Amino acid sequence: MNAQGGPAKTTSSRENGQKPARPNETEVLDLTKDATQAEEEQQNETIRVRPSLTSEAPPPAVELPKKKAAAASRLPRKAHLVLRRVEPWSAMKFSFVVSLVCFVVLFVAVAVLYGVLSAIGVFDSIVQTVNQLTQADGQTTGSFDISSWFEPVRILGYTALIGAVNVVLITALSTLGAVIYNIAADLVGGVEVTFSEAE
Repeated sequence: MNAQGGPAKTTSSRENGQKPARPNETEVLDLTKDATQAEEEQQNETIRVRPSLTSEAPPPAVELPKKKAAAASRLPRKAHLVLRRVEPWSAMKFSFVVSLVCFVVLFVAVAVLYGVLSAIGVFDSIVQTVNQLTQADGQTTGSFDISSWFEPVRILGYTALIGAVNVVLITALSTLGAVIYNIAADLVGGVEVTFSEAE
């Protein structure tokens, strides 16, 4: 017995004025089975009708080749600029930092090089060679002592002195160069620079 047959019988018995008959257990089971089957069919129909997510929106990878093709067809842009003024204060700060870094690099390089040459024995052989050339026959000490020139304190001290002088000179010359460039740019115009996009 299906779901449509049960309600039809009850309505007809009511119209005749008779008391509707109580359905037995098999009819109740058939009604529940038919209701669950109808719900499953409706769920299946809704699943079939609903479009898939892939068909609703196209994947974003489809638009990438168009952008690449447009970027490849477009020529790189160019910008012509003129450097009118260099700020002396910023030039001084930048040149001071760069010269200070160069001083540290120079000092460390000289210290490492001195340590390597001293470990090999280069300075000892130089001192022996100079002593042999300057000493007269039969004299144990010569008038010229070159070993004091190769002391580490003296070499690193001279290196620090030269580095400090370089820091001062590079900073001063860079600041003076910025001032001179500003004066020349006011008279004849600045340096023209062309910038272009990377392809």
